[in-house]
Amino acid sequence: MKNITVVGSGTMGSGIAHCFGQFGFDVKLVDLNEDALKKALEKIWKNLDRQVNKGILTIEDKAAALNRIKTYTDLNLAISSADLVIEAATENQALKAKIFQQIDEAAPAHCILASNTSSLSITTLASYTKRPEKVIGMHFMNPVPVMRLVEIIKGYQTDEATLSAIEELTKAIEKVPLVAADYPGFVANRILLPMINEAIETLFQGVGTVETIDEMMKLGMGHPMGPLRLADFIGLDVCLSVLEVLHQGFGKDKYAPCPLLRNMVASGNLGVKTKRGFYDYSQNPKQPVPLTF
Repeated sequence: MKNITVVGSGTMGSGIAHCFGQFGFDVKLVDLNEDALKKALEKIWKNLDRQVNKGILTIEDKAAALNRIKTYTDLNLAISSADLVIEAATENQALKAKIFQQIDEAAPAHCILASNTSSLSITTLASYTKRPEKVIGMHFMNPVPVMRLVEIIKGYQTDEATLSAIEELTKAIEKVPLVAADYPGFVANRILLPMINEAIETLFQGVGTVETIDEMMKLGMGHPMGPLRLADFIGLDVCLSVLEVLHQGFGKDKYAPCPLLRNMVASGNLGVKTKRGFYDYSQNPKQPVPLTF
């Protein structure tokens, strides 16, 4: 596999394109919006530049990686010669289903179709295609260029050849593939999101402040980042979406999203991407936000 198409140029899609371009793959990055693609290339440029400054890459490596990444607004054209298509669109079942129908129609017969979903069923996404044996999950961690884990999700009909090919490909970009079964939240978010939700519930009940909760988990539990800060980084809308998938999928109250999280998402305070969540990122250094319950 040398030709990689990434559908969606947001934070995850641009990061995935960056990694494949860095390790010698030809990448087509697709989005409906030209401005979004321009912003994605700017972000990739900055992240590659950061790697140069840290001595990870040379200036020549950076230029070569950028040269391998091409942008497209025409989905069919971008996947016509793809060996692997990675969908990295918004975490929305209906949207992803539509994309999988489209890429299945246009992609070559040998092409593997992967989703970067963090919680949605790979088996269900595969049901929208005529090649369910070639559909798989590749859940990259954020920030993609830095984090080594890729959670590989094997759908009910994913065959061993597809699984093996994706595991080897993941190693080729110097990531670590770990395989999870196709159940709500897989492994990573099934464990992580209830912890984040409990931290939000602890704040909601007034047991601790934003700073206290985060520092407690950092100093006492060895976490590199507190759960509320991490939730801001992930995006509170994404956290809510994953919790809703867990709650619906398992039908257990322990996965029910905290009312405070629902209110924050409804208000548009989504974390880092809106510069306001549990912390105010318009200030330097960031400051906890006084919350109104």
